[in-house]
Amino acid sequence: MTDRPPPATRYSVFVSHESDVAVARRRARELAAQQGLSEVRSEALATAVTELARNIVVHARSGELQFSAVGNAPRRGVVVTARDAGPGIEDVEQVMQDGFSTAQGLGLGLPSARRLVDEFEIESEIGTGTTITLRQWTSAMLRDDAVGRAAPPAAGAGSA
Repeated sequence: MTDRPPPATRYSVFVSHESDVAVARRRARELAAQQGLSEVRSEALATAVTELARNIVVHARSGELQFSAVGNAPRRGVVVTARDAGPGIEDVEQVMQDGFSTAQGLGLGLPSARRLVDEFEIESEIGTGTTITLRQWTSAMLRDDAVGRAAPPAAGAGSA
């Protein structure tokens, strides 16, 4: 019998180049799999992390993503915190609207990231930077909003 240390449950990825975006995406998938997230929920988290990492490269030039395994069965998940010391976001509410972009993109990055995960928090201060925290749980039923929740039963379902 071999005494192996448990898999790492915390990772940090420093982001300053497009190649770092791929590393962050891979770390999100790895930790999600270790925590028992479904493939669909793991991919949703990885996609949200990709959006955050790209935003760091484009808007702040550099930053860090911290990944942590959290909880115990049945409530387990992954927390990702993205931090940068970039220019900050002047109007967070506006940035979270579909179609708004400061970089001539589609303006879907942060709003999409918010829809892909169970919990999304953003704090930003002009001249100081931005911190975004994502949480993805093993079960979609733990979500507070309608995105990703199990659909309600169809009208008349279950009645004879």
